[in-house]
Amino acid sequence: MSNTNESEAGAAVDREKGGDALAILKRRGFVQQCSNEEGLEEALAAEPVTYYVGFDPTGSSLHVGHLVPLMAMAHLQQAGHRAIALIGGGTARIGDPSGKTEMRRILSVEEIGRNAKRFRAQIARFLDFSNDRAVMIDNADWLAGLNYIDFLRDIGRHFSVNRMLSFEAYRQRLEKGLSFIEFNYQLLQSYDFLVLFERHGCALQMGGDDQWGNIVSGIELIRRIKGREAFALTSPLVTRADGKKMGKTEKGALFLDPEIVAPYDFYQYWVNIPDTDTGKFLKLFTFLPLEEIDELASLEGSEINRAKEVLAYELTKIVHGRQSAEEARETSLSVFRDRGGAVDLAGMPSMQVAADKIRSGIGVIDLFASSELCGSKSEARRLVVQGGAYVNDRNIRDQDTLIDDTWVCDRVIILRAGKKRYFKVEVTG
Repeated sequence: MSNTNESEAGAAVDREKGGDALAILKRRGFVQQCSNEEGLEEALAAEPVTYYVGFDPTGSSLHVGHLVPLMAMAHLQQAGHRAIALIGGGTARIGDPSGKTEMRRILSVEEIGRNAKRFRAQIARFLDFSNDRAVMIDNADWLAGLNYIDFLRDIGRHFSVNRMLSFEAYRQRLEKGLSFIEFNYQLLQSYDFLVLFERHGCALQMGGDDQWGNIVSGIELIRRIKGREAFALTSPLVTRADGKKMGKTEKGALFLDPEIVAPYDFYQYWVNIPDTDTGKFLKLFTFLPLEEIDELASLEGSEINRAKEVLAYELTKIVHGRQSAEEARETSLSVFRDRGGAVDLAGMPSMQVAADKIRSGIGVIDLFASSELCGSKSEARRLVVQGGAYVNDRNIRDQDTLIDDTWVCDRVIILRAGKKRYFKVEVTG
């Protein structure tokens, strides 16, 4: 498969190439557990290693939680290794119980197919598929036609129920109930690893740390059937320093599809992360050299906002393309730019709102009504309905719009009524 859209990841200059690939991943924060660190280091140093990450198309878009494995794949590819992006068209028909408190909704085969098509386009932004440097495969190719009796005899006999129940993903679900269909998921994922090992020489599976049990089971299956060693590498499940779940906003998850989350909103999320997360996310979600990242992360006070802008631009460029990233940055900056003397931030009427309140979200009607732009909620409602309300230069026509921390830029939100009446909301705390 060739990538028709130039991958920003593939086009990036691998400034760390030549160094140990596993060391690169460790320095950037991608390594939580490894089945055999010394053995994997030797394998990566000896020759190009084929590795894979699986993506079950159980939703219409990848989200911010997928960024860690995607970026880990990209860095490993830039170090000279070969990537397999496995679309779980087969496993998505069951649903992985890992990290879930209840059974996933069963999707139709048609819906899974539509989701998979979107996933392929999004994954292609991160990897270079030219010259067989990466391939994209759907596990429905071998899972959909499995003979269940043969599968149980040839594969199921290698699994211990006691061993399976010892893994955290299953132990958590046993308290609330684990369906038999979900219990089979680990067998299918392990079989995926075996198939990729046999057909493509794939020796490494990567994923989030909640996948550890599934990946290790695949290693054991390969050892039992092929008598060979394969490797597992998991990454930490990333959280924000403020305790907020990574990528969660009051509007919902931070998806990578621009039709669900506009590039500007995606950009704004990253310029509003906690200061203490800046260095960590620059390492995980950009291709900038570590020396440059250390300099950016060392900035203090209001200067740290420059580092956040770099993070927001670099990551938006990877996910949505250079043009969208430049447009998002320009829109963000325009909020604070003097428009020919029409806007003066220093002299603009203002009020202060606590960061905790903004983080929880304030209705746009309430926000305008509490400003000097409107004298009441009914006046604010009319302003919105008639198309005269703007937040950060974006026209708001939905009365139910919630203004949260994704709208904050440099600790400020700019409200506008009509063409020339501005009001500044300063976020404190």
